[in-house]
Amino acid sequence: MAAPSMGGVSLPRGNGQTVRLPRGASLTDLAEKIGAQPAALVTALFHLGEMVTATQSVNDETLQLLGAEIDWDIQVVSPEDEDRELLETFDLTFGDEGDEEDWEARPPVVTVMGHVDHGKTKLLDALRNTNVVAREAGGITQHIGAYQIVTELEDNERPITFIDTPGHESFTAMRARGAKVTDIVVLVVAADDGVMPQTVEALNHAQAAEVPIVVAVNKIDKEGANPAKIRQQLTEYGLVAEEYGGDTMFVDVSATQRLGLDELLTAILLTADASLDLRANTEQDPQGVVIEGKLDKGRGPVATVLVQRGTLRQGDSIVAGDAYGRVRSLLDEHGNKLKEALPARPVQVVGLTSVPRAGDTFLVVEEDRVARQIADRRQARIRNAQNASMRKRISLEDLDAALKENRQLNLIIKGDNSGTVEALEEALMKIEVSDDISLRVIHRGVGGITKSDIDLALADDVIVLGFNVRAEGQATELANREGVDVRYYSVIYQAIEEIEAALKGMLKPEYEEVSLGSAEVREVFRVPRIGNVAGSIVRSGTITRNSKARLVRDGVVVADNLTVESLRRFKDDVTEVRDGYECGIGLGSFNDIKVEDVIETFEMREKPRA
Repeated sequence: MAAPSMGGVSLPRGNGQTVRLPRGASLTDLAEKIGAQPAALVTALFHLGEMVTATQSVNDETLQLLGAEIDWDIQVVSPEDEDRELLETFDLTFGDEGDEEDWEARPPVVTVMGHVDHGKTKLLDALRNTNVVAREAGGITQHIGAYQIVTELEDNERPITFIDTPGHESFTAMRARGAKVTDIVVLVVAADDGVMPQTVEALNHAQAAEVPIVVAVNKIDKEGANPAKIRQQLTEYGLVAEEYGGDTMFVDVSATQRLGLDELLTAILLTADASLDLRANTEQDPQGVVIEGKLDKGRGPVATVLVQRGTLRQGDSIVAGDAYGRVRSLLDEHGNKLKEALPARPVQVVGLTSVPRAGDTFLVVEEDRVARQIADRRQARIRNAQNASMRKRISLEDLDAALKENRQLNLIIKGDNSGTVEALEEALMKIEVSDDISLRVIHRGVGGITKSDIDLALADDVIVLGFNVRAEGQATELANREGVDVRYYSVIYQAIEEIEAALKGMLKPEYEEVSLGSAEVREVFRVPRIGNVAGSIVRSGTITRNSKARLVRDGVVVADNLTVESLRRFKDDVTEVRDGYECGIGLGSFNDIKVEDVIETFEMREKPRA
C-alpha cells in the first residue's frame, strides 16, 4: 500500500513490518527490501533534515529515523548476526560445540588486566621468562599477544594460556575484547599504590563479561606496600578475599623478586577447576579468535590466533575476518613449528593473504574457494560499516556552513600489528574538540609506510602516522619532496596528544574584546577636508591611534566598528594619549559627534584555547 509521504513523495508504508539491514547499508539497499524508489527515500530523508545520496552508507540512527517516518521497523543487523547469517549460506556455523562425547579438558585462558605501571608486563615476564618490557617504549605494552606456560598441580602438568593485553587506557576496547575470549581475569594491583581508575575500569570489564577474577597484589617487596589495604579497597567493588569469607582468591606477588608466582598459578588453576567446566570439542572443524595480526617481512601476513574448538593443522583452508588462505605453517610463541594446535592453544598462522584485525573470528572450511568468498563478503561488510561510521551527519541548518568550509583532519595510520592500529584509531576517533572539526581515517594498515601510502596522502591534506614502523624505500624521498607530514610514534598517548593539538590548531581563533580606554567629548571642531574632530578628555585607560572605537550617547551605542584614524595633542600628531590628558580624536568619515558623547576604544585579542 502506497501512501503519500513528505513533499508529495509516495512511499510504501510498512505498517510496522520488520526489515533487516546490514550495518552501513545504503538507501538503495533499503529501497530493494521495501519495494520503493531510492530517489523517494533520498527526498524523504531530505525533509527530515538529512543529506544522503542513494548509494551512500547510512548510519544506524539515520536508518531508524527514516523507518519510523515511513512506518517500517528497521533492524540493523549486528556484525555477529550478519556473520552468522553469512556462514549459514555456506552451511557453516560458528560457536557450535558439537557432540558432548567429543569434549576434552582444555587449559584456562587468562587475561592480565590492571592499572598502567602496576606491573602487568613484568608479571608476565616473570611467568614466561622472556623480557618483553625491555622491548617496549616507555615500559608500556604496545601490542597484544598470547603465550602458554606449563605448571604443576598435584603432580600433574597443567598448561595455562595467557593473553597479554596493552596497559594504556586507550586500549579499553581491546581489553574488553580480550575478556570475551577469557576464562579467568588476573587483576594486578600494586600493593604500594592501591586501586586506581584503570583498576576499576578493568574490573568492570571482567564483571560485565561474568569472568572469575583472581587478584594479584604486586610489588609487595616495595617500601610502603600494604596488601591488606588492597583487600579492603576491593571489597567496595564486590571482590571479597577468601580469608575475609569471600570467594575471590588474592595472591601476594613480586614480579621483580619472583615471589608468589607458583601460588598465583595454583590460584588460577583452582579457580578454573572450582568455577568453570573447561572442555572443548577437538574433533570438529577448527574455530577461534584472532588475538593479533602483523606483517612480517620474511613471512608476510602473520596472525596469532586462539583456537577455541577443533584442532588446527597445517594445510587447512582458513578464513579469519576478511583475510583467507591456506595454513603454510603453525608456530608457537617462541617461533617453534607445531604440527597442530588444540583448543585454548595460541598459535601463529602463516599463509594468509592479508592481515586480519584483532578480535576477528576464524574458521576452517573445506575449500579455498569458499574461504575466499566468505572473506570477500566480510570485507564488503566491514567497508560499508566504516563508511557509515565516518560520515559526519549534516543537518539542513548546518548545510550552508558545511559547504562553505569543511574543516577536517585526514589521517593514514600504519602500525606494526592490527591490534595497535585498531586501538589507536578508536582512541583518536574519541577525541572531542569542536562540532565544526572532524577527524577522518582514510586508510589504515599493518606494515611499513609505502609509496602508495604517500601517493594517497598527496591526494588530500593527509597526515601519515607510523606506529613502530618507518617509511620504506622511495616513500621517504617522495614524502620529503612533496612535503607530506609523516610522524613516527612508539608510545600511543604521544600520538593522541599531538593529534588533539593539531585538531585544536584547526579551530577558528576565538577573540575577546579588551577595553583600552574611554574619552568624553568636550567640544566638536569642524576641520576642512577631514570632518568633525572630537575635542575630548581621556577619562580612563589610554586612547591609541588606529584602535577600534565605538560612540556611546546617553548610555546607548550610536556607532560601532569605528577606527581612531587621527589623534592629536594641540598641533602635534601622537600615537597615544593617557588618562587625564586632553586630545583631538578623529573617527574618519563618521561625523555624527556631539558634546558629552563618550568614545570607547578597544581591541580584539585572540583567546588561548583550553
